[in-house]
Amino acid sequence: MDRREIAALLAYIGRLDPRTIRTDQGEARDQLAQWHELLGDVPMATPHGWDARVVARQHIRTSPYQILPADVSRPWDSYRRDRLARHCDPTPSADPDDQRAWTAELVGTRRAVAAGTAQPAQARAISSGREGIDPGLEAMVREVDSCIPPAARVALAPYRPARAAREMAVILGEPDALSVRCDWCKAQPGEPCRRRRLGPDDGVRAATPRGTPHPGRLDLAAARRTPRDDEAEQPSMA
Repeated sequence: MDRREIAALLAYIGRLDPRTIRTDQGEARDQLAQWHELLGDVPMATPHGWDARVVARQHIRTSPYQILPADVSRPWDSYRRDRLARHCDPTPSADPDDQRAWTAELVGTRRAVAAGTAQPAQARAISSGREGIDPGLEAMVREVDSCIPPAARVALAPYRPARAAREMAVILGEPDALSVRCDWCKAQPGEPCRRRRLGPDDGVRAATPRGTPHPGRLDLAAARRTPRDDEAEQPSMA
């Protein structure tokens, strides 16, 4: 509140509780300066439920003690804490790679919620539809078509050869070997095959990931692959 709003609030309180009225000009000036110093960051009213006049009236109705600036600032702090506790940060529309813009949008949303100029965002329930998706994010997903951009995928290929080989096989229409369990090294679906190192006692001493799956795993994936629509069986001819 600025000084004019503080003066209006004091005039309103004076009509309800004459004990707060200061008839001396110096005392009135000091009272105005004190209240402005303590309530300068407290708004007079917000679009979502906060009104300093309502708080003052409630205090005068329920308390026999003369109202103080703290009797207005404490409810305001509780109001802010309650709104932030009910707020669930929505996904910013800024580019996630732009850390500064992403953080600025998060902070701006929280400040708006705490200041009472925006409603707290509630966590949305899981649904099967696509309602409420930000148009900018949806366009970005369509452009990238993956959580990993193409340039980053190419740069990561040398460091994850099994994953790169799997992606290339899918692109070429070949069977996905990592979709089945390997009977040779016992690798589970989604995990790369491993090369076992045997010790002098024929015990397994180490197992390192292979860049390519075992041949038996490729055969098993090819046997279990479902035919594509364009490879559906044609009607037999008499």
